Amino acid sequence: MRVIVIGAGLGGLCLAQGLRRAGVDVVVYERDPGVTARFQGFRIGLAEQGLAALRGCLPGELHPLVEATLGDLTGPARAVDPWLRPLSEQPTAGVTAADRHVLRHILLAGLGDALRFGKELTAYHVRSDGRVDARFADGTGDTADLLVGADGINSAVRARLAPSVRPEDTGVRFVIGRTPLTDRFAGLVPGFGTRVVAQDVSMLLGLMRFRRSPGEAAAELAPGLSLPATADYLRWAMLLPPGHAPEPAPGRDGAQQTVLARTEGWHPELRAVVEAADPDNSTLLSIRVVRPGPRWPLGPVTLLGDAIHATSPSGGNGANTALRDADLLRSLLLDAHAGRRTLPDAVDAYERRMLRYGAEAVEHSLAALVPFLPPADGTASGGAQTAVAAAKGVSHPQPPSQP
Repeated sequence: MRVIVIGAGLGGLCLAQGLRRAGVDVVVYERDPGVTARFQGFRIGLAEQGLAALRGCLPGELHPLVEATLGDLTGPARAVDPWLRPLSEQPTAGVTAADRHVLRHILLAGLGDALRFGKELTAYHVRSDGRVDARFADGTGDTADLLVGADGINSAVRARLAPSVRPEDTGVRFVIGRTPLTDRFAGLVPGFGTRVVAQDVSMLLGLMRFRRSPGEAAAELAPGLSLPATADYLRWAMLLPPGHAPEPAPGRDGAQQTVLARTEGWHPELRAVVEAADPDNSTLLSIRVVRPGPRWPLGPVTLLGDAIHATSPSGGNGANTALRDADLLRSLLLDAHAGRRTLPDAVDAYERRMLRYGAEAVEHSLAALVPFLPPADGTASGGAQTAVAAAKGVSHPQPPSQP
């Protein structure tokens, strides 16, 4: 069996690791020219489901490295006003966090010539023998028994396989940034996370404190593997409701200036966090989702992760769901590889389950977004919260987790 994976994000790489580990011929094609070509995001929460998928797909020798480079989010989640006066505090069960960039480097380990950057998919064609041909912008091509679109929210594979399924813009924007962690700033997040609640915006603060320095952990646990020299940091994000998102300020520090313009009069420590941020790791992003639509005809092409069920970051379940996809598809494809079921049967079983829980993940993330949006009219109901909830069909918001 030969499998082509389009996209070298967390889900696609996790699948490739699991298949390669079992002896399946797999290759990953990534449009970006390299692993550091663009902004990759920051801290993500890993539930047991995501951790189990990593354990199921990664070689055993990498498991200690994954564990060593995680972080632990414990203690209560608190809400404060812009002057750091307490508003509320809620207990949490605790969450395990990972830095997306560091985790992605671990998932790249050992793939070698199975990973090819600078390859943009332009078309695919299902052959009469049931296999699939993939074509790339540089004129090259490849053929496999299965093509997996793990190429994110703007998936080129989805555009051909399920053209009626398109990203939906919630209208919410958020500016996200990373500030080196100091004792001074750590005091702003004494527990799981801190939410700053203002009349028309929310600002979320969370820590990424590694159990061990990624570089030191790799030197001891995986000699020869180079991990980013990422130090502990404070991740901050400002959510801007629909109609409240200005164009980012010009210049390299435009994202920071956008937030500083919205926080005049706030506590100096909050503004200091933004002022001390790394401009190269601060950006303005839109919150978009992809809802799985009607199922496409069964064949040698399928989808994984954000390509088919992109979630709002407020749900805390995007990466976990993509990793779940990878582990589920891996196990079913290995059944086919071993002759315990046919390949079409494996793909069918995967899609039936993935589309169900993927749709649930998207709806949960949208419900979780609503409580983070201060009402635009300044009341406890209505305003931006009601607008987003009504537009997205959310009727029963779930307790939120931090993006």
